[in-house]
Amino acid sequence: MSTESTPTTASTPSPLPSYLTSARPNPAENRAPWYKNTAPTYAGIFLWFVFWDSISQNGLATAGLLASLIGIVLGALICHYLFYLVPGLLGMKTGLPLYVVGSSTFGAAGGLLMPGFLMGLLQFGWLGVNTYFSSQALASGFQAPQLFYPLCVLWAAGAAFVGLKGIQYVAKVATFLPIIPMLVLLMGLVLFGGSAWSYSTTAANEAAGGGLIRGALAMIGAIVGFFATAGAAGVDFGMNNRDENDVQQGGVWGIITAIIFTAGISVIAVAGAWASGIYLPTQVPPPNMTTALEAKLSPTLYAAVMMGLTIAAFPGACFSSFIAANSFRTVMPKVSPFLSVGVGTVVSMLLALTGLAANLPGVFTIIGASFGPICGAMTVDYLLAGKQWSGPRAGFNPAGWIAWALGFVVGILPNLKALIPALPEVPAAPVVAYAVGAGVYYLCSKAGLQTPVVPLAEPAEA
Repeated sequence: MSTESTPTTASTPSPLPSYLTSARPNPAENRAPWYKNTAPTYAGIFLWFVFWDSISQNGLATAGLLASLIGIVLGALICHYLFYLVPGLLGMKTGLPLYVVGSSTFGAAGGLLMPGFLMGLLQFGWLGVNTYFSSQALASGFQAPQLFYPLCVLWAAGAAFVGLKGIQYVAKVATFLPIIPMLVLLMGLVLFGGSAWSYSTTAANEAAGGGLIRGALAMIGAIVGFFATAGAAGVDFGMNNRDENDVQQGGVWGIITAIIFTAGISVIAVAGAWASGIYLPTQVPPPNMTTALEAKLSPTLYAAVMMGLTIAAFPGACFSSFIAANSFRTVMPKVSPFLSVGVGTVVSMLLALTGLAANLPGVFTIIGASFGPICGAMTVDYLLAGKQWSGPRAGFNPAGWIAWALGFVVGILPNLKALIPALPEVPAAPVVAYAVGAGVYYLCSKAGLQTPVVPLAEPAEA
């Protein structure tokens, strides 16, 4: 169903909540080419040093460089074609944001919670991750580890405040900041890339979990887990695109190319640094790319690199707070965003201060488990509706909730396995969670477990 449904009359109150009846499609005149919005925004996500710095820890030591590079390419393709493309097309075709479009999959009432509230909630997890690694990088750059704790508090609080009040100014500065991580990546490639193909895993490391397929799957799981929320947010990016070509090109350059560029260079640099003797041959997992730079550069230059990467990461922290504030404004309109975001920011600080945010594999698994089945269910919903948005469904749509619940359980198994070793291994868990969400939604829809579509009336002109 398109957004141009027959409007309800003034005497017939809409059965839909106000967040749906007041939604206005983004008009065509406000949209722009892919290279002005979607591509640079997504590319900026992958240029964040927290993504690429430690990506080599996913299979390089145990499976080798070739397996890692194959995993990077496959992960990039999966992110674009499975997690981003349908949300992006839904946003482009409707001109409506994620929390509105998601009401077809999870219901008019359920859409507020999923994906709306969940998107906002997970942003504080991202803020915690950003705070931890940025504070750590700054403390390392200043060569003052004792600064880590006060920096965590100041970083999270500053990002939350700017996200609430001054995000438009950060957006202007953020246009140029991605140049810093690009230069750092190219520096690593120049310094270490020539030795990369001399790198080989040791027999001990291969025995610990080698194999080309296993290594590639480890890399795919890390990349897709990192990207999952951004994939669903493709709805919000797509609503600023003019046509399907914009959606496609934005993903090709902002997702596929950016992932291969950032993760590929980082893995090649780490392999080259390892082969050149900077790392100990038995060191597992291999250190981060910035660790290699620390061993190669002068203390002054290394400090400048880390400070530059940290400055470039600040807009991402602000955007996380901004997205969280918008989500909570929609879900809890009577609660001050300063209160809801303030509470969430305290949680982010605690995640950073306690070091819980440092567990990137665990964080990515939770995110992938949460949003993998969301993207899978939305994809099937889109295809069943004839590659259109069906419109909001009444109440809580059982098909969407069952699909999400079962997909989440499967996707979170890697985190639970540490507590319950008898649980089965799930390689590339975010992708499996996507597949479960998609399959279960299809089966539920065929079994009649969908609530009816409620016509979405056009809002009155202002």
